Amino acid sequence: MTEKTEIRTDGAPAPAWVFSQGVRKGPLLQVSGQGPQDPATGAYLHPGDVRAQTRRTLENVRAVLEAGGARVADVLMFRVYLTKREDFGPMNEVYGEFIDAHVGSGVKPCRTTVFVELPHESMLVEIDAQAVLD
Repeated sequence: MTEKTEIRTDGAPAPAWVFSQGVRKGPLLQVSGQGPQDPATGAYLHPGDVRAQTRRTLENVRAVLEAGGARVADVLMFRVYLTKREDFGPMNEVYGEFIDAHVGSGVKPCRTTVFVELPHESMLVEIDAQAVLD
């Protein structure tokens, strides 16, 4: 039976509550929902700017992926949580740029976008990911 391994990195903010930044079991790596926080201080960044929040959030996800031995190209599924429908277009543009930069012409990951109320008032976006390593 394959052991679970907790993934930790200083490249993403420390979990605020009782969960891991990521967990790997065998070839599977799950990244917990990341937000637009500074990895060093945990401060929420870019209030009101969904583009900048999406960039920061994706970089936090990427840091956990890399700490677990994965790349963005290894992601099967991203889940994006937004607070407002009108933020979909700007988020999607930044997301597309990020995927193009890290996946290129390869098979792009699946994605689901859900509109929710997020745990911190200044958060406009939260993203989690699941990757499979070869």
